[in-house]
Amino acid sequence: MKKIILEESEIPKQWYNILPDLPSPLDPPLDPETKQPISPEKLRALFPEELIQQEMSDKRWIDIPPEVLDVYAIWRPTPLIRAINLEEYLDTPAKIYYKYEGTAPPGSHKPNTAVPQAYYNAKEGIKKLTTETGAGQWGSSLAFAGQYFGVEVKVYMVKVSYLQKPYRRVLMETWGAKVIPSPSPYTKSGREILKEDPDNPGSLGIAISEAVEEALENSDTHYSLGSVLNHVLLHQTVIGLEAKKQLAKVKHYPDLIIGSVGGGSNFGGLALPFMIERLEGDSCTKFIAVEPASCPTLTKGRYDYDFGDTVGFTPLMKMHTLGHDFIPPSIHAGGLRYHGMAPIISKLYDEGLLEAVAVPQTEVFKAAVEFARTEGIVPAPESAHAVKVVIDEALKCRQTGEQKVILFNLSGHGLLDLMAYQKYLEGELSD
Repeated sequence: MKKIILEESEIPKQWYNILPDLPSPLDPPLDPETKQPISPEKLRALFPEELIQQEMSDKRWIDIPPEVLDVYAIWRPTPLIRAINLEEYLDTPAKIYYKYEGTAPPGSHKPNTAVPQAYYNAKEGIKKLTTETGAGQWGSSLAFAGQYFGVEVKVYMVKVSYLQKPYRRVLMETWGAKVIPSPSPYTKSGREILKEDPDNPGSLGIAISEAVEEALENSDTHYSLGSVLNHVLLHQTVIGLEAKKQLAKVKHYPDLIIGSVGGGSNFGGLALPFMIERLEGDSCTKFIAVEPASCPTLTKGRYDYDFGDTVGFTPLMKMHTLGHDFIPPSIHAGGLRYHGMAPIISKLYDEGLLEAVAVPQTEVFKAAVEFARTEGIVPAPESAHAVKVVIDEALKCRQTGEQKVILFNLSGHGLLDLMAYQKYLEGELSD
């Protein structure tokens, strides 16, 4: 069987929260002013009460609201696909499966959290959400979600991606969002950065600073984040929960789970529901997080408290970081150009429960083209990082003869990233 589909009735009705199952508790976020654990009251300036509760919850399972499930049903459950053509091309005994999140209207996994975030904010009477976006998958997902719950969306888009990916901007505007290239002259944060460097290409850290600054200045406005935070990874667990059911239908369980990481949401969404068996000693599944060599947060970053943004508006979080003032090179995987890593993913990496590998851009696009020519889907540059390591692991199985089951998250399509593919195919892409 190549494609495994669940019935709509099999969409998970609860999210899985890994916090109570971690080997030891996460270090708490700190107030940037006092350096003490931040109070929920301070977080209420940015987030609705429900998300604050989810961020710190000790419940293993959290109910998904019916209103959120109604929107999820537009594209969920997503298919789990056996990459038979890729297996034959690689001449590998490995069995390769991918969970395809590109079937969502915005084309990625991001609406899994955008929808509940828009819902909880609307329920609390919030009229407007500000956010950041790199390649545009998150911004377009929040714009999409905002339409369903009557919430205005303003997106600060990293300038280099704003220029590289104009149709992502058009997609956001089609769904009613206002899109601003960041750094911009419209916030104090942006003006200060442009004063120092008028040609600054931008970063997710800078865009977060601008979005948070605007939210803090307006009482009817909240900030929304597309990765990193605990509640974001929580919402993404619908991916792994569905994949578990789908693999059970063909009596398979993954030996390897692979995903790309920038902030950690799509990898966490797939991996965390399987991590529980590893934590309980019931599986030996190997987890591999793949990041860009130009932004090697896990493999070369320090594990320490740092700001989530460039200016220093956000709480300090214990995470693997390259430093909040780090400006990554202008690679085409804009969604992975982030200086930090989700505290949950950082904790699991520090505990030795997952591995990390950093890969260069040209090798990523080589793997992406091989995947497109065998499986037909053009992967987003972010997802292609996972594809690169999947191919590497499958080739190892060819050498050893091991029939490993490999599962990875194809978290988005690359149909709006064809400029990057054009540069690769014309030999203009560099590491």
